[in-house]
Amino acid sequence: MLQAGIVGLPNVGKSTLFNALTKSRKAEAANYPFCTIDPNVGVVQVPDSRLGPLAESAGTTTIIPAAIEMVDIAGLVEGASKGEGLGNKFLANVREVDAIVHVVRCFEDDDVIHNMGRVDPVSDAEVIMTELVLADAESVANQLQKNLKKARGNDKDAAANVTVLERLVPHLDEGKPANLLDLDEDDKVRLKSFCLLSSKPMLYACNLKEEEIADPASNPLLQPFQEWAARQQDAHCCVISAKMEEELSELSDEDTKEYLEAMGVEDSGVTSLIEASYELLGLASFLTAGEKEARAWTFRKGMTAPQCAGVIHTDFEKSFIKAEVVSYDHLIEAGSMQNARDAGKLRLEGKEYVFADGDVVLFKCNA
Repeated sequence: MLQAGIVGLPNVGKSTLFNALTKSRKAEAANYPFCTIDPNVGVVQVPDSRLGPLAESAGTTTIIPAAIEMVDIAGLVEGASKGEGLGNKFLANVREVDAIVHVVRCFEDDDVIHNMGRVDPVSDAEVIMTELVLADAESVANQLQKNLKKARGNDKDAAANVTVLERLVPHLDEGKPANLLDLDEDDKVRLKSFCLLSSKPMLYACNLKEEEIADPASNPLLQPFQEWAARQQDAHCCVISAKMEEELSELSDEDTKEYLEAMGVEDSGVTSLIEASYELLGLASFLTAGEKEARAWTFRKGMTAPQCAGVIHTDFEKSFIKAEVVSYDHLIEAGSMQNARDAGKLRLEGKEYVFADGDVVLFKCNA
């Protein structure tokens, strides 16, 4: 299962958000640096409004949503790339995740210590990015030396690596993250093979006060940060109140609805955050429905029909014959799989078919 790592400076709300996302108390949340030392891992269900109607059309009450893993990583401090604080541990943990959810504090509170002495989300985010870039500069220097040796032995792949790595050296030395280097598609694939921290997809979670969620524009720190984040390639922003989300996670669905209405908001910010994290990881869902359950299955965008069959069971990929596929919208419009089949909306797809988000499928495989 792919993982998104929750990072940020100490005391910005990482562990509080993790508890809300996973509906657990795994992560201790306290008002002092390095409350989290070893990473906490939790499974987060991905909200999907399609599953309810899909279950109804199939005549089942059992719903199983897709899921991703969230990792609550220890707070980073300036100098982490040189081992300050829990720097080495932090960077090793970030290296293991597939994407980064970066929590930035956008609220003033004299009762909550700020590691840098003042609340400035742009400065905080730049501290984290600088440490990632410094760690990458060291990694690139080492990888460059190794590939230069191989290239001298007529290793063509190593020579191609050298070309990209030599461009990365001055880029990182200027303090720019690896994902801002202008590369063609082939070199972007090569960049991923270097496993650089600043090349990982990143989502910024802007942590506001509870009373600001209904009107985020009332927060004077938010707009300058969003403008800064917009200049970072592939970076997106979500607005949340970690404290409110943690309180909501302890309520029933009915009480949650009443709470949100009282706050003047339609939906929980954590829903948008989970959906954005799912998208950040390059994931999508195909759906299955029968008498036993309606279920969302996670696949990487670009996967073919046999590969998606293998998500359900590895043997299905090997024995794949065909897939009966209908889009979710067409299925709900028809009312049932049989009606969709009768209306000619159900398609038979072969091994080359690339799945789309929301495909409802029945796989045909050899016994």
